[in-house]
Amino acid sequence: MATARSGSELVKTFLETMEARDLAGARAMLAPGFAMTFPGGARFATLEELVAWARPRYQWVRKRYDRFDEVPGAGGESVVYCHGTLHGAWPDGTGFEGIRFIDRFAIRDGKLADQQVWNDLAEHQAKARAGG
Repeated sequence: MATARSGSELVKTFLETMEARDLAGARAMLAPGFAMTFPGGARFATLEELVAWARPRYQWVRKRYDRFDEVPGAGGESVVYCHGTLHGAWPDGTGFEGIRFIDRFAIRDGKLADQQVWNDLAEHQAKARAGG
C-alpha cells in the first residue's frame, strides 16, 4: 500500500521538477484552479506563463533549502512554508547567490492549490545592473 507523501515532500518535489523545467510533471501536482503570486503582484494561472515571465529576468535559478514548515489545517488542507536562498545567473551570465526567499503553498487533497512567493531577487538585480 502506497503512503501519501507529506506536504513538505510534495512542495520540494514540485520545486525541483520546476527547476528541471518538467512542466508536465509539475502540472500533475497541481489542484484545479492553482495560481501563483510572485513579488510585485505578478499572478499566473499556468506554469508556462511563469516561465515566460521569468525568461528575461535570469538565465537560471535554483533554491537551497534551509527549512520547511508545515501547518495542518481544517478539512485535510495544510500550508507549507519553504525558506532558503536562491542562486543562479543573471541574463548576462553573471552569477548570483544568497538571495533570500520564502514560498507559501496551500495544499488541498494532496495537490498544490496556491503558491505565494517572496524574495529579494529584484533588489539584487537592481544592484547588479548598477554595478554594485
